[in-house]
Amino acid sequence: MTPTIPKTAFDFLLRLKQNNNRDWMQEHKQEYLAHEKAFRSFYDAVATGLNRTDEIAKTKIFRINRDIRFSNDKTPYNVHRSVSFSRAGAHRRGGYYLRLESGNSYLAGGFFDPIPPDLLRIRKEFEMDGNSIRKILSNTEFKRAFGNFNQEYAVKTAPKGFNKEDGNIDLIRLKSFFVRHPFTDAEVFSPDFGENVIMHYQLLRPFFDYMSEVLTTDLNGESLL
Repeated sequence: MTPTIPKTAFDFLLRLKQNNNRDWMQEHKQEYLAHEKAFRSFYDAVATGLNRTDEIAKTKIFRINRDIRFSNDKTPYNVHRSVSFSRAGAHRRGGYYLRLESGNSYLAGGFFDPIPPDLLRIRKEFEMDGNSIRKILSNTEFKRAFGNFNQEYAVKTAPKGFNKEDGNIDLIRLKSFFVRHPFTDAEVFSPDFGENVIMHYQLLRPFFDYMSEVLTTDLNGESLL
């Protein structure tokens, strides 16, 4: 069984939200460090679980300090904790993400804002054949867990060089290809939360495997590696 997230960790983040300043954080530094230790223990257990069926190269814990240089919001700290797990090797594409915040916890996975050559390759694949990705998205377990691609990141009509009347234009219009699954606070604090996270990540594997093949081959299916 994976380590649990203590309720006090969310209590701390909620109090930080009400006292988002450096003096308050300094006064509560030891409490912050204790909760960070609990979060890190949880992240390590999730990475270990992922490595049972995948290969994780890196666990990135996002800093609690906000980059406020170009933001109108000058509060210095994030009031959530986030982590990502990067897959190993050029032949393994896709990334796992987890955000923990009272009332707004979720995991996500996929391809957020891919580089232009990858984005074009994905769109060309969808233009040629949308059936494979639609089969993955319509899988009962996948659909129950994630729904569909996030539609927020898309061009309004059709990308340059693509026909707006294409039967797969709903997919081609997208600029990112990722899904997410929310968790209640009760789910986060439950003893089986870690295994729940790992199970949902494993549901992403057919999607990741398909996209990895797309991004490591040309349109003729020849390997680019």
